[in-house]
Amino acid sequence: MLAQSLRASRQSLARAVRQHNAITFRRTLIIPTAIRQADLVQDMYLKELKAYKAPASKANDAEGQVQKFNMPKAPPSPEEADIQNDLKAYEDQVPEVEGQAASGGSGSAVEQDWFEEPEEEEEEHGHR
Repeated sequence: MLAQSLRASRQSLARAVRQHNAITFRRTLIIPTAIRQADLVQDMYLKELKAYKAPASKANDAEGQVQKFNMPKAPPSPEEADIQNDLKAYEDQVPEVEGQAASGGSGSAVEQDWFEEPEEEEEEHGHR
């Protein structure tokens, strides 16, 4: 019985291999069944694009949109200024010298030094 079952399984296996080989070697022709359908929106869009004509631009179209350029005035050169009067005014100035009182001011100016700390009076209190 074992021999018969082995023989039967061998025959069925051979049949399966033959059928498998027959399937793999078969040529198949694939034909697309769905035909490209026209896209109505795309066709309308392309038709309108082809029919569009850009409006012609005129020479005076930019008049209200762009300001006219005016060259700024050149700055006056130092030679054109009144150098003689400026030099005379500089020479007439009275220089301020440290330690001398300014003319028209009080004779003794109180000098305040904001960076020095006042001396403490501990020495006077400590000797009493």
